[in-house]
Amino acid sequence: MPMPDEFDSTYVDTGEVTLHVAHAGSGPPLLLLHGYPQTHVMWHRLVGRLAQHFHVICPDLRGYGDSAKPPGGVNHAAYSKRAMAHDCVALMRHFGHERFDMVGHDRGARVGHRLALDHPDVLSRLCVLDIAPTLHMFETADQHFAYGYYHWFFLIQPDGLPERMIGADPAYYLNEKLKRWAAPGASFDPAAVAEYERCFRDPACIHATCEDYRAAAGIDLEHDRVDRAQGRQIDCPLLVLWGAHGFVHKSYDVLTVWRDYAREVQGRALNCGHFVPEEAPDALYAELQSFLDFAD
Repeated sequence: MPMPDEFDSTYVDTGEVTLHVAHAGSGPPLLLLHGYPQTHVMWHRLVGRLAQHFHVICPDLRGYGDSAKPPGGVNHAAYSKRAMAHDCVALMRHFGHERFDMVGHDRGARVGHRLALDHPDVLSRLCVLDIAPTLHMFETADQHFAYGYYHWFFLIQPDGLPERMIGADPAYYLNEKLKRWAAPGASFDPAAVAEYERCFRDPACIHATCEDYRAAAGIDLEHDRVDRAQGRQIDCPLLVLWGAHGFVHKSYDVLTVWRDYAREVQGRALNCGHFVPEEAPDALYAELQSFLDFAD
């Protein structure tokens, strides 16, 4: 395992699901959420330094890694970002934290967006990595979007189609995602990739992660549209960072888009692809130092 030795691995019952969690440090609370198709291990190049300043808590999202994989249920609601955000609140309360900072990548960033809307009192500051808001992306989808984000439409197909196709060679599919979404020449720690592959070989993980995307194309959009109609936005300070070699950078005026969804936004592109914490850990750490207001 590439996570630093000081990180404890444990399981936390949130009342709805059991989450696998790695955590270390004794400072202010900082929640880190990974994205698809990875696990909490994606933070391994960053967390040792952060744990010198924070109590760093890195769960596997429900459906991912070694966390529980419940049935999706009606409208795939068990994998809504609302359900995942509720997991986060319960998890942090388990560790005694009623209010905290958060950094989320990819799917984890979308959970962070929902967390900021549903639980505005718990987030002090939020950083999202390499995403534009889900609602905006679906409502502005065109041929360019379908080509670059084909997986959004593939993974939501019903009746086990993507599960069967991915399940034919899960390691190939996962590694293709890492290669296609990273910047040219990016490298991943073989031990981290081995851990991603181990978890992704589980048919239950493949199905649950498809349910995540099915929820995003349905019930999550319903929640987002209600928020928009009610004028609800992210209230806490928001830092948006993204890869200069990735789809988000090439497709959106990122900060302008986010300013329709949040009241206080800052951010910029970093010299990397989609997997910011692994491709540009030093640049990300420097940005977090400024945003979270800590010094070495």
